[in-house]
Amino acid sequence: MADLTPYQQKIVKRYYDNQDTLQRQRLAELVSELYLSEGKKRQQVWKRVITAMQKLEIPQARIDHLVAKDNPALVAEVVKELEAKK
Repeated sequence: MADLTPYQQKIVKRYYDNQDTLQRQRLAELVSELYLSEGKKRQQVWKRVITAMQKLEIPQARIDHLVAKDNPALVAEVVKELEAKK
């Protein structure tokens, strides 16, 4: 970060400070995609959902359960829980 201006350093710092908010928003968007997708597309969306939940530090056992159920409504409940915690 030595080659960044102080203004750029502040932008980068704010981005990383708000990373959890960005990941929660991303997970909410992915829930919509899950509802609308089918077949291979749905599998790809699930991979992105898993990555987002891991970044939000959701326990792996819960992630595995959600993937096994393949129910977007359950992931939506996780988003609601995360929103309630903030």
